[in-house]
Amino acid sequence: MIEVLVTMIIILVGLLGIAGLQIRAQLTEMESYQRAQALIIMSDITDKMYINRETADCFAITSNTTSGTPYLGTAGANHIGTPTCTSSTSAYNTQAVNTMQMINTQLTGAAETFGGNNVGSMIGARACVSYDNTDLINGRPGTGPYTLIVTWQGLADIVAPTNMNCGVGLYGNETNRRAVSTTIRLGALN
Repeated sequence: MIEVLVTMIIILVGLLGIAGLQIRAQLTEMESYQRAQALIIMSDITDKMYINRETADCFAITSNTTSGTPYLGTAGANHIGTPTCTSSTSAYNTQAVNTMQMINTQLTGAAETFGGNNVGSMIGARACVSYDNTDLINGRPGTGPYTLIVTWQGLADIVAPTNMNCGVGLYGNETNRRAVSTTIRLGALN
């Protein structure tokens, strides 16, 4: 009788361990899915900046790189709202504004809905794009580096991202903030 009881306790502990492992695996899978979504959106923003080369400076919406504001994506106090662009012709400016609004829609997950809620993106997704005009190629205007950062809210505490200040303080504890970034340059074609 005691041997059966001990065996049952050992089996119970093993089953609880397996259940905990399964929960952790699902959490990790969701974190991985969100990171993949962020990388896809960041790549899409990069492509759209190359396509809208004439108005690329309009995409550099993040003027405060310390706090990562303003930004596109989930609404908040420093959300850009309706972007503006006045750097080229009327048609190019309109195209750039429409493209930024499309990016905003992507970040809020409006492409997929469930029960009336947007579910097609990461939790609290935001994008910051900044431009460094102090590092130009041969002094040519418009050849400085653009830094793109996409942030979102993770599901578990890990190490807070460093040197990526988009969305700082918007996800509760900084160890819940996730970020991916890239730096690009748009070469002068003329």
